Amino acid sequence: MIETAIYVLFAVYGLSGVLYFIRLFRGPTVVDSILAADCVSLDVALIALLLSIYYKNSFLAVGALFLVLWAFILDVFAAKYLTREEVGT
Repeated sequence: MIETAIYVLFAVYGLSGVLYFIRLFRGPTVVDSILAADCVSLDVALIALLLSIYYKNSFLAVGALFLVLWAFILDVFAAKYLTREEVGT
């Protein structure tokens, strides 16, 4: 039962990742591209968590945590850049 749910979630997150990559490269504005990059990184983290559950391996979950933190830092720097403040302080 849980394996079927994991397979379905792999397909859903894989398809959404493809759509986000299209938005990342063809986004009409910089904000769309930043949002798509954030969504792609979160999808990759969720897929890593699904793999962690499937293989019963906690090391993939730690990697997913670092990826989510990286996505948060990307959002902070992008927001500071878009508001024309100095990045890094």
